[in-house]
Amino acid sequence: MAFNRKLGMVITSVLGTFVAIWLFLNLTLGDKQVDTRLNHQYAVADEQFPRTMSYLLTPALVSGNRVEELLNGAQIFDAMLQEIHAARTTINLETYIFWSGSIGRVFSDALIQAAKRGVKVKLMLDWIGGQLDDEALERMRDNGIEIRRYNAPHRLNLKSLNNRTHRKLLIVDGQVGFIGGVGIADHWRGHAQDPSHWRDTHYRMHGPVVGQIQSAFVDNWMQATGELLHGHAYFPPPQQAGTLRAQVFTSSPGGGAESMQLMYLLSIAAATESIYISASYFIPDNVAVDTLVSALMRGVKVKIILPGPYIDFELVRRASRATWGRLLTAGAEIYEYQPTMYHVKTLIVDSQWVSVGSTNFDNRSFSINDEANLNIYDKNFAKKQMAIFESDLQESRRVTYEEWLRRSLANKLLDWGASLLSSQL
Repeated sequence: MAFNRKLGMVITSVLGTFVAIWLFLNLTLGDKQVDTRLNHQYAVADEQFPRTMSYLLTPALVSGNRVEELLNGAQIFDAMLQEIHAARTTINLETYIFWSGSIGRVFSDALIQAAKRGVKVKLMLDWIGGQLDDEALERMRDNGIEIRRYNAPHRLNLKSLNNRTHRKLLIVDGQVGFIGGVGIADHWRGHAQDPSHWRDTHYRMHGPVVGQIQSAFVDNWMQATGELLHGHAYFPPPQQAGTLRAQVFTSSPGGGAESMQLMYLLSIAAATESIYISASYFIPDNVAVDTLVSALMRGVKVKIILPGPYIDFELVRRASRATWGRLLTAGAEIYEYQPTMYHVKTLIVDSQWVSVGSTNFDNRSFSINDEANLNIYDKNFAKKQMAIFESDLQESRRVTYEEWLRRSLANKLLDWGASLLSSQL
């Protein structure tokens, strides 16, 4: 009896030590972040700005692209399925969210049809977010679709379980790409017409920048499988498709996660006129708040649209609200979108620079997740995105500093408590 009790204590101690080590490795995952405010040295309109973005972020901005914004599931899913049905050689799809349901079935069937036509179809699902049922996965595998789970747990990668691929990428024939915030799930269907259907934006691109988004997929595919995808089927000769200068760049722990944070901070520091932020999850750290406040102090107009009464993670909303005080007192305009969950992720600076993709304005995106963003340097494109932003603003309610200050003591304590977890949100 005594021996069994001692054995049980040893096992409990070993398991406790293992869990503690695992938590430490996962909760400290991430690269060193920028920890000082970036000062204003040049404007977005100066050629130094795109040159800096090309050299520091990589790959460089390339010309000759066409980018089309797609609003909400009705437009987004139709466009993605159109390209899947037209595919001739390859389809590469990487997504954090792929759930069973009506739209999940539609995409599964479309991918299977493509595979039956002889198209090489590769699907990268996040281990946590890709919640397809076994029947759907088996159907796709039986029809020749290669499916991999990103950072699925095994004994050699336990320290990476907190690292998720949050990217939403689709590349067809190496010639057309999609990027944005939309996952494949039923709450993205429709036109954001009610609280059950989310508001979101996705982007379709043609031109040389498609090679960069393909490279982002290839990078994660190689990490998961050890297989390098290359050759004409994946990287055909680039075709000029438009006039936009653009880049797709990625971040991941140990592979330049800080570049995503750096992009946001450099963009804000270069602003001279306006900063428009659409963010489904907005938890700025002290450096980001300092940089935004500095922009406000030099006369830059800052407008931020966030989720309102409908949000999928109330804890995130509370942690976000804890950071608003200094921004509001400095003159930032913060709005909450009213009709439904607001999942848009865009940054528009000085009516010329636009960044869109999977990245949230929080530490998890900046240092823990694998993310990918599309940046466009073009006045006409930026003005179109500003018009969409202003349209969303009409459906939003402004939060004043007085209202923020009048929160109950209980809400203030809950917001503060949530902010203590901000490094993982």
